[in-house]
Amino acid sequence: MGDHEADWMLIGEAPGEQEDLKGEPFVGRAGQLLTEMIRALGMTREQVFITNVVKCRPPRNRDPKPDEVAACEPYLIRQIALIRPKIIVAVGRIAAQNLLKTTAPLARLRGKVHCYDEIPLVVIYHPAYLLRNPVAKRQAWDDLKLAWQVFKGL
Repeated sequence: MGDHEADWMLIGEAPGEQEDLKGEPFVGRAGQLLTEMIRALGMTREQVFITNVVKCRPPRNRDPKPDEVAACEPYLIRQIALIRPKIIVAVGRIAAQNLLKTTAPLARLRGKVHCYDEIPLVVIYHPAYLLRNPVAKRQAWDDLKLAWQVFKGL
């Protein structure tokens, strides 16, 4: 959802309850925080493209299963190919692990620049995690600043 010619693509895990009801990614409390994070970078939500690894809400809001991720992967690959972002931000552990094809913990993935199909990729904490753990907001801001520096250097 967002600008189909966006330079930034943010990819989360899967729709939550509010997202499922509205049919849009990141619209609940976590979405409001993500919108503020985007604003802090000097952009609007309408200037980025936001999507999820899995397009349907897993039952009881559990982590998506590998077969669910695999079923949605061609759609995500096509979205990335159509948008052609200059940078991808993986929002949270599930998105990061699936995009990077790793089981490494989020702590080892964030703070670095990765690559997805020749596109720079930066991992950030999921806003839902930040709502539960506000002390991590400083690290999340550092990760967003890293993404901004990479983007500006392109």
